[in-house]
Amino acid sequence: FTKAAILMADEEDEPGFEEELDDGSGGVDAAGHGRRKRLFSKELRCMMYGFGDDQNPYTESVDILEDLVIEFITEMTHKAMSIGRQGRVQVEDIVFLIRKDPRKFARVKDLLTMNEELKRARKAFDEANYGS
Repeated sequence: FTKAAILMADEEDEPGFEEELDDGSGGVDAAGHGRRKRLFSKELRCMMYGFGDDQNPYTESVDILEDLVIEFITEMTHKAMSIGRQGRVQVEDIVFLIRKDPRKFARVKDLLTMNEELKRARKAFDEANYGS
């Protein structure tokens, strides 16, 4: 979770909050309704294709999936902020929340392990190049 994604997800819940459209229409669609900017469309299209969808999936499908992703991030963020240290989201809080979902827990564990390995590799690389 990036801080920007969490902040964007939090802003979505505020009443009257509308973000600009990518098409420059001033945040209003053809029916005059406010819409928010799509944050993950490119990544979701690639993921959908990778999981067997068409190379150019329907925009409506991507939008629905993005709505679900934003909703998930928002809910997890709010839950994480209510446990542990008030008002702060820490990795341990996310791990605690997903501990009963074996697939998510295993994936988070893999990602955290890989992150640590990358940090060690970067540190070793920097030490070799700069003699720290």
